[in-house]
Amino acid sequence: MSVRLDDATLDALFRAARTQNKWLDKPVTNDQLIELYDLMKWGPTSANGFPIRIVFTASSDARKRLAALVFEGNRPKVLAAPVTAILGYDVEFYEWLPRLFPHRDMRSAFVGKPQFAEIAAFRNGTLQGGYFILAARALGLDTGPMSGFDNAAVDREFFPGGKVRSNFICALGYGDPSGLFDRLPRPAFSEVCSIV
Repeated sequence: MSVRLDDATLDALFRAARTQNKWLDKPVTNDQLIELYDLMKWGPTSANGFPIRIVFTASSDARKRLAALVFEGNRPKVLAAPVTAILGYDVEFYEWLPRLFPHRDMRSAFVGKPQFAEIAAFRNGTLQGGYFILAARALGLDTGPMSGFDNAAVDREFFPGGKVRSNFICALGYGDPSGLFDRLPRPAFSEVCSIV
């Protein structure tokens, strides 16, 4: 089904959407997090590999644990946001392929090839992180994606076992407009694209 979205929707997803730095004191419910997941999960990944793994730090204790592991400038954002999601990727995602991609044996393409599996997990997990941000915006939530944190420490604290690795974190909630920076420029089409 291909339908052009209206301008108001395109604005909400892209043109008017902003990365938030400050948050209003308004909760995000567990039902909203489930709805967010249930929307973002439909975005495509290679062979339906689905490597993303998410920890939602919604409790005050969990947010404090995460805040201790992020760069100083990001701590207030993590502590003030009602939820910060830790988006990781499972380097053994291929163990689910017999269930998620039953058409043929794709699992064997990754078994015993850890570097190949990690590249695929990171690529597709990052793609799913993009879907996550767009799904949150589509549901009326603001986002504050961040990469300034100690990945190894976050992995030990929130993804024990070593097979899931953190990619980025994303604060969720309702943004306080007073925390926005001026809109930053983007390159023109001709600067970054070619049609051949």
